[in-house]
Amino acid sequence: MEKNIEISILNEIYGKLLTKKQYEIIDNYYNQDLSLTEIAENNEITRQAVRDILKKGEKKLYEYEKHLHFMKKAQKKQQKLDVILEQIEKIQKQALDQKTNKQLQDIKKELKNLK
Repeated sequence: MEKNIEISILNEIYGKLLTKKQYEIIDNYYNQDLSLTEIAENNEITRQAVRDILKKGEKKLYEYEKHLHFMKKAQKKQQKLDVILEQIEKIQKQALDQKTNKQLQDIKKELKNLK
């Protein structure tokens, strides 16, 4: 997974465990696509301070994931849901009666809501 996406997801999961400043700076950098300079100007701190806050925040996010595995568990859940949805698609293509097709469609809808 690309680092930017990974950090963004980790920040979404564990961001509230960071300091408010770390959370906001990581969000600004990875989600709002602001440069270090723009973030520094907005927060009235140096560019180096922004970089240090980013690095410390990233390190904490990776530590949280290392111990708690929420992102890994979510990815596994997503993969399992995808496999189940694929299987339902196959069964649905073979189903001849409309009642079964409707039930399968309802099951697919509910599974997609779990994503």
